[in-house]
Amino acid sequence: MTHPALHGLDLCWSSLHGLLSELSDEQWSAQSLCPDWDVAGVVMHLVSVEEMLLDRQPLEFAERLPFEEIAGLIEAMSSLSSAQLTEKFASVTAARRAQLSAMSDDDFATPVMTPVGPGTYGRFMNVRVFDFWVHEQDIRTPLELPGHEGGPAAERSIDEIRMSMPYIAGKRVGVPDGDSLRVHLTGPVAGDITVRVDGRASLVDDTDETTASITADSTTFALLACGRVDPQSRIDSGHITWSGDEELGERAARNLCFTM
Repeated sequence: MTHPALHGLDLCWSSLHGLLSELSDEQWSAQSLCPDWDVAGVVMHLVSVEEMLLDRQPLEFAERLPFEEIAGLIEAMSSLSSAQLTEKFASVTAARRAQLSAMSDDDFATPVMTPVGPGTYGRFMNVRVFDFWVHEQDIRTPLELPGHEGGPAAERSIDEIRMSMPYIAGKRVGVPDGDSLRVHLTGPVAGDITVRVDGRASLVDDTDETTASITADSTTFALLACGRVDPQSRIDSGHITWSGDEELGERAARNLCFTM
């Protein structure tokens, strides 16, 4: 049985390859939503991590991730043309697809270090889905080429943020003890994420009224949570709104960022 993370990665790889194949040289050198990278820089970053993982067994990451190798892998790609970089992306992801397809359930259950702390190799690959999906939006958004905002990979990525909402609500927003916050996502990934603070912030499934509620499309929510866009710009454009406690709602809309 194919691990769900491989399906998510496959969707991201296919969508990104299609996008990259259509870009002009000018678009390849455009600024992405990541301050330090143009579009080519984002692609080299994504490819370098997959190259680091290629042909290594999960047990090799039991103690640490060799991220120090990435700089050299990126340097080796720095002289490639856009067409060559697109081909590099295709060849590395194809090799990774074959590698992951051959892994067993036990391989995916292997305890490893992940970018978000100790977990399993399967958890690590779910983080890779999140990374690829967000970086795809880093490219699409400034180029005004929207796409791949819904579907399993987008859902997996929004769920990654959902799991961090207690931290966001408790530490970043500062929801007071006894209060609650709901994020209402209008789509393409639709649904509600509710956090209540009772001594500590926790995710809850209830539909009871909350102290404040913010409403946004799922892509706006993701870009704000990942620190990719200025909250004021999304407030001014109406992409994020709030109701209930005015002060808490506005504070939440401005302080969703938990990673960059």
